[in-house]
Amino acid sequence: MPLISNDAVVFGILISILALIFHTSSLTTPFWKKFYTFLPSVLLAYFIPSLLNTFGIVSGAESRLYYVASRYLLPASLVLFTLSIDMKSILHLGPKALIMFLTGSAGIIIGGPLAILLISFFAPDVVGGHGPDAVWRGLTTIAGSWIGGGANQTAMKEVFNVSDNLFTAVLPVDIVFSNLWLAILLFGAGRHEKIDKWLQADSSAINEVRDKVENFKKQVAHVPRLAEVTIIMALGFGATGLAHLIGDSLAPWIAENYPALARYSLTSSFFWIVVIATTIGLGLSFTRARNMEGAGASTMGSLFLYILVATIGMKMDITAIADTPGLFVIGLVWISFHALLLIAVGKWIKAPFFFLAVGSQANVGGAASAPIVASAFHPALAPVGVLLAVLGYALGTYGAYICGLLMQAVAP
Repeated sequence: MPLISNDAVVFGILISILALIFHTSSLTTPFWKKFYTFLPSVLLAYFIPSLLNTFGIVSGAESRLYYVASRYLLPASLVLFTLSIDMKSILHLGPKALIMFLTGSAGIIIGGPLAILLISFFAPDVVGGHGPDAVWRGLTTIAGSWIGGGANQTAMKEVFNVSDNLFTAVLPVDIVFSNLWLAILLFGAGRHEKIDKWLQADSSAINEVRDKVENFKKQVAHVPRLAEVTIIMALGFGATGLAHLIGDSLAPWIAENYPALARYSLTSSFFWIVVIATTIGLGLSFTRARNMEGAGASTMGSLFLYILVATIGMKMDITAIADTPGLFVIGLVWISFHALLLIAVGKWIKAPFFFLAVGSQANVGGAASAPIVASAFHPALAPVGVLLAVLGYALGTYGAYICGLLMQAVAP
């Protein structure tokens, strides 16, 4: 049992942590400026709650805060981020974003079989097993999670007949490495200029989007009135409510009448909530609602997203690696190949680190964390992460199924 189990208390702690991070990161003293050069605020917002979970002060598994943040605050933040976006500029980013996303998918599909093959030479027992307890079967659920998301993960469990015991054993591998990789990407986002220089990448198109949003924000910025703050909340949470209303009805209807569409994640209510909220936000960007950016729409969206980061950090338990060390070696090899392939292709096509990071997280993290990585570069870029994550939902089952067949072929 955690030391603190009351979610009201836990939420108060998380908000206090975020307030401390925001305050210290805004200081201009040499110590804090250097400190946040190496440890970006987003990374700290993730890492400190993970320590609270690891040492048993709070419990990410028992808390409902992640559910609330991902189902209520995430859709609202997507609306508030996208209502002032310049879609023409987003589309002008070019094909490199899609190339890096597909490279990330390929890294997962190939990395799983490669990890099994390599480890089978040294420790065949680690990747062995028979029937529903065959390790390769359990790893297919990780492939589903890392290419698409939770719905794809569940689909792989059913498709490959994974036993409950094995699924429970591989789940920590999924959680630990997806969260560690998120932390690495957030760290890289704080040093993206140096990384872009090493990649010889031209990030002018990304900077153009960022500058356009910044200039628009400066033009309309003013001290918000209570009525405007209320309107911003109504836009964000009103759209979230509508997304839930439609998604919670549409997903079960599709599951009942067109069950084959589960392979596209169309039977997942969360998928529809994200898609509908994003669509509403994009629709608002063509109306006068985009002027709400001047009253701080994206600032509120950023706060919601930081709260989501903190709740994701609460799910991380650093000591879980000691429970099943063999499976974690597989996970380490797997995610390392994914990273190396992204770096190699990114270097080859001279893609900015933004495309590498967001393309990767759209696979490994999905809609819950791809916008987090994108907004770590700039809040205006969050929609890019959302659009790629939605694509990951569509391709997740296919990619994970191919990965599963390849892992079965190389398993001892």
